[in-house]
Amino acid sequence: MKSIAYSRTGPASVLRLMEKEMPAPGPGEVCVRLVVSGVNPTDWKTRNGAKRASSRASVQVPGHDGAGYVACLGDGVEGVEIGTRVWVWEAAWQRAEGTAQEYVVLPAANIVTLPGTASFDEGASLGIPALTAHRALTAHERAPASLAPGTLEGMTVLVAGGAGAVGHAAIQLASWAGAKVITTVSTERKAVMARRAGAHAVINYRSEDVVALVRQISPSGADIIVEVNARANMDVDLAVVTGGGTIAVFTSDDIDSLIFPARECMSKNVRVQFVMTYTTTTEQKRHAVRAVQHALREGRMGVGEKHGMPLHRFRLEQAAQAHDTSEQGVMGKVLIDITEDSPNSDKEKRYQSLR
Repeated sequence: MKSIAYSRTGPASVLRLMEKEMPAPGPGEVCVRLVVSGVNPTDWKTRNGAKRASSRASVQVPGHDGAGYVACLGDGVEGVEIGTRVWVWEAAWQRAEGTAQEYVVLPAANIVTLPGTASFDEGASLGIPALTAHRALTAHERAPASLAPGTLEGMTVLVAGGAGAVGHAAIQLASWAGAKVITTVSTERKAVMARRAGAHAVINYRSEDVVALVRQISPSGADIIVEVNARANMDVDLAVVTGGGTIAVFTSDDIDSLIFPARECMSKNVRVQFVMTYTTTTEQKRHAVRAVQHALREGRMGVGEKHGMPLHRFRLEQAAQAHDTSEQGVMGKVLIDITEDSPNSDKEKRYQSLR
């Protein structure tokens, strides 16, 4: 099978197209034939050495997110059949085998049935962005463990950077759950995309007064703030967060230290919750997957231009270009097309007969 991998960290040029043996699932594992792989910043940050490697393997296949068909089942796996359309998450977390290849073997818990109404593009765009967004939205003291329609009714959510992948997912999930959603963006093009994602109000932080407008839209402020750049935005966040509100931080800029005005945080009883989806608890991951699957089934996790998340496509052999495009900060989702959208290929049938 074809696979993209690297044996040393560095620029995208370290990625190599390789031929590998077909993987065999062990007990409790599922082999998925991937149709589409999603590219996330964590993929190229790990590859270039800026982040700790997700596994200690000498050869690493990047890619945490993807979608495709179940090709083969290991012993003891129930509830899924060969040929089932699925999406996968955290494929490369503490594993050498990510989704930038034709087949991947994962624990059954990391395989989720793709609803008939959902596309492979949508399935490959979930994973890291959607699960991160879900944890950020459920970090509030009064938030549910798992989102569903109406569970954020009466709450206001401010999403910083609503045109990014996590911000986009946060807008979709929060509006689906019944919250009033405000987001900040830097351009009119991004404002259009945020509205298409479901934001009720969009503020251009470069030309408008964020604090004044948030207070105008929601006089009591924001109950939950989904924050992409806490170092730059903390003063604004503290000015608009409600008493007892939560600022959920899922990343920061290159300077990895933050200073908090303690008295102001204390006076409002503010909760600052850092979010890294890989190290959330098993229960939190289960709740997130369940909610994202529910929203996906109801058609609320769409991608593409009309949903506010333009797609940028590359072939498997163009993985380096895909990484570079993501690293350059392109607006939208970068996807890698792995194989054609058709189940039960002759290769799979031969593979299954050997199992």
